[in-house]
Amino acid sequence: MIELKNVTFQRTDGTDKRTILDNITLVIERATQVALLGDSGSGKSTLLNLLAGLLTPNSGEVIVNNQTISTLTMQQLAYYRRTIGIIFQQYQLLSPLTVKDNITFQARLNKVDCSEQDIQQLSQRLGIAHKLNVLPQQLSGGEQQRVGIARAILNRPKLLLADEPTGNLDAQRAQEVLELLMALCHERDINLVLVTHSARLASQLSRQLVLKDGKLYD
Repeated sequence: MIELKNVTFQRTDGTDKRTILDNITLVIERATQVALLGDSGSGKSTLLNLLAGLLTPNSGEVIVNNQTISTLTMQQLAYYRRTIGIIFQQYQLLSPLTVKDNITFQARLNKVDCSEQDIQQLSQRLGIAHKLNVLPQQLSGGEQQRVGIARAILNRPKLLLADEPTGNLDAQRAQEVLELLMALCHERDINLVLVTHSARLASQLSRQLVLKDGKLYD
């Protein structure tokens, strides 16, 4: 479960202070799939970064799976981030490594027990099993995003944060990637928080939240 209690986040530029998130309170139940909508600059990525422990609120609490991450030390935050999954718009694949090594990189770093069968089953589900031995630059954008999903899922997170994961894909591939991502999260009881500009894609998730003027609306 995810909970935000009276969370405020401000940015300071010289003497100018801007409130990005204004006293936000939110509860997301276990295994819920949430779409986060809002105009550019509304604070969507800021909220995602607070959940990832990459930012700390000026006030309030951020609680993920009964752990108040907004009070953790840098070392504790580093460990916390290893337990969640993050999918980036720009894929963030390691170009010298094969697709298979990219998929297993995070899980091995975190010493997550994943068998060859796990890797094969997941890659087959995502339609990239025949690409395991090639390099990322030999893949299409949709295939690279599927590798990013596989890498995040193989790490067995309970929370998956996706920042515009279909933003660089055409409409058909965006739909395919979203459907696969939602199905995998549903099957594995993973909380999904997905930032998107697309109301059409957002409508397919079980809950939609909109950020506007620092406030969060259901």
